[in-house]
Amino acid sequence: MTLYVYVDNSNIWIEGQRIQAVRQGLAPDIRTALRERITAPWTYDFGRLYELFCPAGESVGRSILFGSRPPENDSIWQRVRDADFELQTFDRSTFTNKEKQVDIALSTKMVEDSFNHMKVSNPDTAVLAAGDGDFLPTVQSLQKRGFPVRVVSWSHAVSHQLRDTADQFIELDPHFDYLTRATTTYRWAGHVS
Repeated sequence: MTLYVYVDNSNIWIEGQRIQAVRQGLAPDIRTALRERITAPWTYDFGRLYELFCPAGESVGRSILFGSRPPENDSIWQRVRDADFELQTFDRSTFTNKEKQVDIALSTKMVEDSFNHMKVSNPDTAVLAAGDGDFLPTVQSLQKRGFPVRVVSWSHAVSHQLRDTADQFIELDPHFDYLTRATTTYRWAGHVS
């Protein structure tokens, strides 16, 4: 069995920021953070996320991180490359500044890989790190063809139908501290970054 990993970066990162907002007292609970779109600065360690859904000893055929095109000076995306993830980035809408094409591209790549690379004989497993219910048809399609699907998400950000349909669900909430990437503060010439 080989794992094929597909990560919706915005889903993991933004929903982690909501949990951070609750932890910092910026929102009384996760429902308020969701409803009022409250977030706090937070980023995750890609290597640790990878370890959670691809434990040592499991063979990995492909790992792809999907997200919006980062600014040129964004070092986070280099860390993703260093963790052996392929990157699929897309421009944000020029009118709304919202992410475009990510979910469709992720779903398309999962289906393409199930036909072109994954093997049913000792069924390879698709690992989806996202929680949007829009992924349900893709998950069901892979399952109908004999591929198990492991869904990884925050408990507040996963569609109940997607969670219940998955062959395995890994909840990220208990791993929040483990996933949190320590930030380094640099001081020079009176500036902090």
